[in-house]
Amino acid sequence: MDKNSTNHTEKVDQNTEDLNKDDKDRDNQNRDNQNRDDQNKDDQNKDDREKIRRWRLILGQESENRFSQMGNAKLSEEQDLMDQALSVIYNRGDGGFKNRGAGKGPSDPQISRWLGDVRTLFDKEIVTIIQSDAINRCGLKQLMFEPELLEHLEPDVSLASTLLMLKEQIPKSSKESVRIFIRKIVDQINRLLEQDLKRAVTSAINKRRHSPIPSAVALDYKTTISRNLKHYNKDLGMIVPEHFYFFDRTSSSSANKWNIILDVDQSGSMGESVIYSSIIACILASMTSLTTRIVGFDTNIIDLTDKCEDPVDLLFGFQLGGGTDINRSVAYCEQFITNPSKTLFFLISDLDEGGNRAGLLRRLEEMKSSGVTVVSLLALADGGKPYYDARMASKVAGLGIPCFACSPQMLPRLIERALKGQEISEREFEVK
Repeated sequence: MDKNSTNHTEKVDQNTEDLNKDDKDRDNQNRDNQNRDDQNKDDQNKDDREKIRRWRLILGQESENRFSQMGNAKLSEEQDLMDQALSVIYNRGDGGFKNRGAGKGPSDPQISRWLGDVRTLFDKEIVTIIQSDAINRCGLKQLMFEPELLEHLEPDVSLASTLLMLKEQIPKSSKESVRIFIRKIVDQINRLLEQDLKRAVTSAINKRRHSPIPSAVALDYKTTISRNLKHYNKDLGMIVPEHFYFFDRTSSSSANKWNIILDVDQSGSMGESVIYSSIIACILASMTSLTTRIVGFDTNIIDLTDKCEDPVDLLFGFQLGGGTDINRSVAYCEQFITNPSKTLFFLISDLDEGGNRAGLLRRLEEMKSSGVTVVSLLALADGGKPYYDARMASKVAGLGIPCFACSPQMLPRLIERALKGQEISEREFEVK
């Protein structure tokens, strides 16, 4: 065989090998694509089945037959437990707790077990919603006072507000359990706010600021030495200061301390605001650089300043519910304003005034004109659109007084701004 024939044969063999390789590559690619398509279909089917399961949980046991016709979307074991827990309060037919006997209401141990299941199966935010619905739908309000049940309830500000509103109905045997439950809420909020609030106040009221008035007892040795090191005299072997620094002693005197007054509406709609206001008042009252006063009002006025050592005692001092006479309460608070330029006045109310509206507006305007920093907080609450008298709020804002609902987490920054004399922007602080 000549050389050309040999080369031709080799080329043919090579081309055949290349074609076979290409065929194999295509086959492998097709298999990969098919596997990927199958996997995508499986994933899609799983997603669809999970969506069906979720809708089944949302619509309840009554929808079981209809969903069973949509394919294999049976609830998982955990979802089945969720379904049973939810059916107790949301099913229209067989829902609700089973009675102990005629007219005796639901079984306490049964409810305790149910509450334990709910806390195990759902996130904390969902638990508080389910608890609230159980109380409202299933008539469990009286059972909230049962010590065994309170131990299983997830601490929640709204629930604590309900307990405080019904405090006169709490039996003696349950009073301590209710206080322990309220204490859990107080501790949670304290952990959330205390450090930020104290840091904000300390930043705004710098005890170590300096005064141009010389005083031997107020000499700031550390600052004087550090800033005059460059004036060290080698011949004398000592620093010869060119400028001395003195602490401002007047800022620590009672007449020159900042005075913070919280005038808190204790009508039924303000329950959560009362809880946050009380805890904030206690934190502020613990700071010696301030004087703090807290007043509660409906149609009557109660000065609760002497209870600021313990936020739980302070909370139980409020009487939630009743009408509203804001003007009268603001008039009461005016007597504690001795240095207007050092007074921060918070009116915490939905402004649903049942008293003298024109008198209230005139009083707030005069207070602001005298030099008091006035802030009207329509609510202190986490999220949700609060109820308030929009017309009255508009008139208060028209006086140049900041007027908005504020998240408790934003209050430390708000107080710092106010104490520093900076502008308070509604857009920055209001509840979204």
